[in-house]
Amino acid sequence: MKIKKQTRILGIDDCPFKRKNKYTQIIGTVFRAGEYVDGLLSSKISVDGFNATDKIIQMIKKSRNKGQLRIIMLDGIALGGFNIIDIQKLYKKTKLPVIVVIRRRPNFKKIKLALNHLSKPEKRLQLMKNAGKIYEFPVKHKGLRKKGKIYFQYIGITEKQARQVLKLTITHGLIPEPIRVAHLIATGIKLGESRGRA
Repeated sequence: MKIKKQTRILGIDDCPFKRKNKYTQIIGTVFRAGEYVDGLLSSKISVDGFNATDKIIQMIKKSRNKGQLRIIMLDGIALGGFNIIDIQKLYKKTKLPVIVVIRRRPNFKKIKLALNHLSKPEKRLQLMKNAGKIYEFPVKHKGLRKKGKIYFQYIGITEKQARQVLKLTITHGLIPEPIRVAHLIATGIKLGESRGRA
């Protein structure tokens, strides 16, 4: 796969929610690399459920943009709390490479403790492990006052290609534009204005 400035990437993030909520929305922005928004998708998932993977697959298959999409980018391996995404299934069903962007290196000790309060903790943990090795990515560009770093996982492309995608899409701040803008839209929809780190 050639990574170009016109490569269409779907960045996905969830809307803020409260633990008492049964559902939350997810937002997908269709980006031409890190340049500009080309489309917007949305769906609804269960908080701490098991349907995030299927909902993303359905959202993509129903979209008029599906033929142009080349990469899926996720803000973390879980949406709506611990609704873990099965990236192997997501790749298999959509035929699109997946890049999981992680802001901080996960603390699996703490994650295991949190999962024990939910149903099927072993299944959730296995889905997280199935996402594969976590890689570090140093971030530096003109718009960033000091260097930073994020982490990522991938499937369907090479490590080198995943790094190329990250380099091309991180233009403002520490995270790729498709996810950054999905986050801004998601918080704006739920809270009335964009908040939090984007």
